Amino acid sequence: MGNLERVHLLREYIKEEPENPFNRYALALEIKEIDPDEASEILDFLLLNHPSYLPVYFPSAHFFFELGQIEKAKEIFEKGIHLAQSQKEEKTLKELKNAYQNFLFENDLD
Repeated sequence: MGNLERVHLLREYIKEEPENPFNRYALALEIKEIDPDEASEILDFLLLNHPSYLPVYFPSAHFFFELGQIEKAKEIFEKGIHLAQSQKEEKTLKELKNAYQNFLFENDLD
């Protein structure tokens, strides 16, 4: 299945299940290279409307960092870390903390 087919299919799934965050998440990851503006809107929508959807935090922080939105990326990392702690998701928590530490180091932040 090609990229365009997957994008079309994901858009159909979103229409069928608008409350399922996974389909929007998958669409954002699928289009982030070809349409970063739409991917940004989708990720913002998920972070705002599905704040307990933990999988969105790691790729969102990286995505906004790549766009040069350093403060936004920092905030997303921090929210994701707190959410992973509250959901007791140890593996995700470790991944987020490691990525966050690298992010802080690379950007000379603390």
